[in-house]
Amino acid sequence: MIYELLYSLRGEASFLTWLNVLRYIPFRVIAATITAMVLAFLLAPWFIRELQRKQIGQVVRQDGPESHLSKAGTPTMGGALILLCLLVPTMLWCDVRNPFVLATTAVTVGYGMIGYLDDYLKLKRKSSGGLAGKYKLLGQFLIAGAAIGYTFVWTEGLPADWLEIRTRLSVPFMAFNKYPITLPVAVYVVFAVLVVVAWSNAVNLTDGLDGLAIGPVLINASAYLFLSYVAGAVFFGFSVAKYLDIPPLQSASELAVYCGAMVGAGTGFLWYNTYPAQVFMGDVGSLALGGGLGMLAVFTKNELLSIVLGGVMVLETVSVVTQVVSFKLTGKRVFLMAPIHHHFEKKGWPEPRVIVRFWIISVLLALVSLSSLKLR
Repeated sequence: MIYELLYSLRGEASFLTWLNVLRYIPFRVIAATITAMVLAFLLAPWFIRELQRKQIGQVVRQDGPESHLSKAGTPTMGGALILLCLLVPTMLWCDVRNPFVLATTAVTVGYGMIGYLDDYLKLKRKSSGGLAGKYKLLGQFLIAGAAIGYTFVWTEGLPADWLEIRTRLSVPFMAFNKYPITLPVAVYVVFAVLVVVAWSNAVNLTDGLDGLAIGPVLINASAYLFLSYVAGAVFFGFSVAKYLDIPPLQSASELAVYCGAMVGAGTGFLWYNTYPAQVFMGDVGSLALGGGLGMLAVFTKNELLSIVLGGVMVLETVSVVTQVVSFKLTGKRVFLMAPIHHHFEKKGWPEPRVIVRFWIISVLLALVSLSSLKLR
């Protein structure tokens, strides 16, 4: 709301002309990042104490690595803190009337509610099994369907550039205007919903070690910050998106502020989540952050590039699917344990080694993804 309230005052008096700085997205990205980080640092100690006081502790899988048994009772549902520190700066520094921001934050909140219910049931039942998978997926599909459908059904007020290219896919490393892939509206809506649901669950599956999930989330959010900004950046009347031959979406630049808030909130959380963790994210955080990343992929038209950008989380998901299919068809397991980060633990890798190496791979994949802006 700071943006809405203060920017309107810029012409009221000469000494208020400095408020013009609020029109610049990079300034608001920095402001949102700092706000989110400061909030996380200030609130986290109190938040962790409250979780401990209320005995909201992690329920550990009995079939997991033996080293994880000592983590039982560590405060969980720390994702609620991430969401607070993400949503408050977003509302403060974003143009809240932007349809992309509205839809993305709606999915973030909705998926956070599903994750909260899942975590609550785990704690109540003292079991690692929470909300039934079919109900979790149903909620995810309904929320994503409503958010994506909003940008296809209620077209009044939506940006013209989005209406023009919303059913087109951008192929990584290929010029957007020379090699278009246009899908029928119904097909694209289904595809976009699947992207959002898939990313939500991919982050959820990755969240198995101290700081393992939040690292790639931060790296992905940083990449989307840049991608969303250049999609709408205009310098001296010249569109950067047209120069790079990527989807031109001027309104998508506002999502860079959301990304900045996610980076700030995630960094503040990582301070307390790094090995050995003082607090765990829980499904309330992983499902919400994953849903947010999925919406960013859709609204910046990087649905296919997200497979490269989030390669670590894709690998985690594929390892689980492979393990399940192999066991059902042949009765044999491909990995010692799935998701794949547990496979490396079973092979004797220390937990910090797995985490840091997965982070390094995430950085590499982000650089490859960003290089696609020029390699076309």
